[in-house]
Amino acid sequence: MPQSGFYAKVRRGMPALIDQWRRLGQGDADRLALIVAETARVAKLGEPDTTPSGAQLDNWSRPDAGDEVPLWAARTVTFLLMQMPARPVPQSDDEACAWAYCWLRNREFGDVESARAALPAHLQEKLAHAVGAAWADRQGLRLL
Repeated sequence: MPQSGFYAKVRRGMPALIDQWRRLGQGDADRLALIVAETARVAKLGEPDTTPSGAQLDNWSRPDAGDEVPLWAARTVTFLLMQMPARPVPQSDDEACAWAYCWLRNREFGDVESARAALPAHLQEKLAHAVGAAWADRQGLRLL
């Protein structure tokens, strides 16, 4: 798959997404990895072949690990972060792109405004631009 500028940002932002989960999640790395894998399976966000170890989760959070992060893990972490009472937000443009990309992959929307409106209130302003970019990227891929 060719990496457009937007998709390259998504891949660079995925480790930060995983890192937020590691920092805000309650439990040791192995438990957090188990939660991600089991949530992916139950919520139908992906089918991990195996449950990753805590060490693997830690590796995925390295800033240079973008291409190593499986999409199911990023989608699941986005799903979990958006439900946290701590109301986390992305800390960079790349991370915001990862959140927005996963948001659109996790749910079906008829148009970009519906996707923006469905975001949790604390993320609507923070992700408005990234959701627009993710929508444009997704629409562009449909033409291939």
